[in-house]
Amino acid sequence: MNIHKKTLLILILALLFCLLTSSCNFFGTKENINMKNIVIFGDSYSTFEGEIPQGYAAYYPAHGINKAKDTWWSLYADKTNGNILLNDSWSGSTIGYTGYGNSDCSHTNSFIYRYRKHKEAGFFENNKVDTVFVFGGTNDSWSGAPLGELKFSDWEESDLFNVLPAICHFAYTLTTDLPDARIVFISNTDITPKIQECFEIVAQKYNAEFIQLCDIEKEEGHPNKDGMRSICNQLIKALQ
Repeated sequence: MNIHKKTLLILILALLFCLLTSSCNFFGTKENINMKNIVIFGDSYSTFEGEIPQGYAAYYPAHGINKAKDTWWSLYADKTNGNILLNDSWSGSTIGYTGYGNSDCSHTNSFIYRYRKHKEAGFFENNKVDTVFVFGGTNDSWSGAPLGELKFSDWEESDLFNVLPAICHFAYTLTTDLPDARIVFISNTDITPKIQECFEIVAQKYNAEFIQLCDIEKEEGHPNKDGMRSICNQLIKALQ
């Protein structure tokens, strides 16, 4: 066998080895085994039509954000090798049980209720979750829901109609149920200071993380393209 045939044979064998062991990526696809699974519990800022559970209210596309890839969470996942396992975001939703017009959200769209539904369905038992982003509190603030007082144990369902004990309960639940996941609370700009402070307090108490956003470019109270990029960049800087 001449040297050219030997070289060709070696190349063919090397190619077959890579294909069989999946150690080479010839088609430019991402290797899921190395990706971090991300779950988002959010409101309008994190929605995009077709990217959230069926029946949920979406705010985006809007303000020049016409593709999901322009959202903060898609930008973040792309830049950090992340995989959006679940985007459980509902436009206009609150963490606690009180919504706009003093409406009862205890069995509709509150963050707490939505989380419970996924838990009861076995989602968190059947999926490995690396990071949970909680990006809420905006509607709890804007709706004028009662704040109540910080409460760190012995919650009654009636407590969860108040914002502060609802946030405490949600933080405790996430960190207890998902001890191996990185829990990150994201606080919007221009919301009630007591809600911002509550996020920071529960993050410290329950060994989670807190990120206070700043300088977000918005239109009609919602991030535009520059605002989405800014959110993404602030998260990357804070979590690196």
